[in-house]
Amino acid sequence: MKKEKVIVISLGGSIIMPVKQDFKILDGFKRVLRKHYNNHRFVVVCGGGSIARKYIDALAKEGKSKYEIAMAGIRATRMNALFMIQFFGKDANVKLPLNMEQVENDLKKNKVVFCGALRFAPSSTTDGTASKLAHFLNTEFINITNVPGLYTEDPRKNKNAKLIPKISWKDFNNMIKKIKFHAGQHFVLDQQASNIIRKNRIRTYIIGSNFALDNLLKGKKFIGTIISG
Repeated sequence: MKKEKVIVISLGGSIIMPVKQDFKILDGFKRVLRKHYNNHRFVVVCGGGSIARKYIDALAKEGKSKYEIAMAGIRATRMNALFMIQFFGKDANVKLPLNMEQVENDLKKNKVVFCGALRFAPSSTTDGTASKLAHFLNTEFINITNVPGLYTEDPRKNKNAKLIPKISWKDFNNMIKKIKFHAGQHFVLDQQASNIIRKNRIRTYIIGSNFALDNLLKGKKFIGTIISG
């Protein structure tokens, strides 16, 4: 019997709950994963998105501590994960895992396991959590965001920005180090995740559509970015 391949996915909060809800995107995501249940199992780490950023901004203006601000972001990721558990129904885990061992155990019983942030740690992020899980489970990492991949500049602000189809861990790390970290930051992959995938040589993909995800899982050509050696 062929062993199922585990894939860790970081699903941006802007995909789960955008400012203007788009049911077709989430339904398409569910359909793509279901197509690949025969030979894959999935761990989906949910981001907090705009909801987290609104909480963070409001608490920062009130002068709350870094811990309180971070916890607001963490709760937003968990709320989105609970929503996705409900959205997927019987295919998904019932309870929200709060550590990597629980995620691993849930994988034995479910085709897809959703989680948010697992625990508080200074400067911890959703992408960081997903990359740690990819290392823990010894598998590849897919980051799904609201742009098609890594660009030379933000494509939403500069129409002449060019997609970078492939980049080394080292070069990506050098690129992202120029961005100052802050809670709730918005970039295709953050500093913590970049350090983890480079240190542990985790093959990572940045994509922005269900079509790209489907092709990637099929081993076909896809639009996006590969971060590897």
